[in-house]
Amino acid sequence: MFEGFETRHVETGEASVFVRYGGDGPPVVLLHGHPRTSATWHRVAPLLVDRGFTVVCPDLRGYGRSRGPAPAPAPDHSAHSKRAVAGDVVAVMRALGHERFALVGHDRGAAVAFRLVLDHPGAVERVALIDCLPISEHLARITPEFATQWWHWFFFAQPDTPERVINADPDAWYRGDPRVMGRENHDEFREATRDPEVVRAMLEDYRAGLTVDRRHEEEDRAAGTRVRCPALILWSLRDDLEQLYGDPLRIWRDWATDVRGHGIDSGHHVAEEAPQDLAAALADFFTA
Repeated sequence: MFEGFETRHVETGEASVFVRYGGDGPPVVLLHGHPRTSATWHRVAPLLVDRGFTVVCPDLRGYGRSRGPAPAPAPDHSAHSKRAVAGDVVAVMRALGHERFALVGHDRGAAVAFRLVLDHPGAVERVALIDCLPISEHLARITPEFATQWWHWFFFAQPDTPERVINADPDAWYRGDPRVMGRENHDEFREATRDPEVVRAMLEDYRAGLTVDRRHEEEDRAAGTRVRCPALILWSLRDDLEQLYGDPLRIWRDWATDVRGHGIDSGHHVAEEAPQDLAAALADFFTA
């Protein structure tokens, strides 16, 4: 994977962030979702390099080979808030010599990307958000269908029990198919999800989502804070975002000034399942 890319750990003060980077050209950051690592981009990143970009793929705080504050998460979950993780991304990019960049986030990584453009608007040229709505919008629209299909959000928020359940058999909980993911990506994902420290950090991501992250979004909404840079919204047609909410663009227009986007024929893990279509959409948007 990632032939020609370099790797390093960047110390951000609170976190040690593992990052892959390669290419030559305008910088683009790719933020993965749960329960993946930066390896999920192994098919997309080289395609963007071929289109003339420098591509940076970090493991989010606590995921994969990145680590967050020690010895334990904060009681209020703020150490794994999207605000904290977005700060990591800005610090990583500055360490690599990039003050401004294009930004892509999928799933939980999209929640981080959304927070980053709100908190650091001067750092982001353009943003692409994949399979995502603001967390507060999800919670404001809870229906029996949402609660049934997204029940894990509320299970993960419980104290201690999710750790015991998941760590009893992480391979059974975090299922992944190496034929779809690619063998090396699958092996990295499997190694990470077998680590109880990683599992706890991933759960803290969700606990933060229902508490501190939700409050931050509600404060932004009350203050009229919006995404000012161009925003590309993409979603997987064989996932359930459109089924639950209709056109995601309609919701995002309440949060962003310049919104465009479309669905991609894929399941949820679009970077693994439809890399050509995704890379083309991203490259076209970033060069428009």
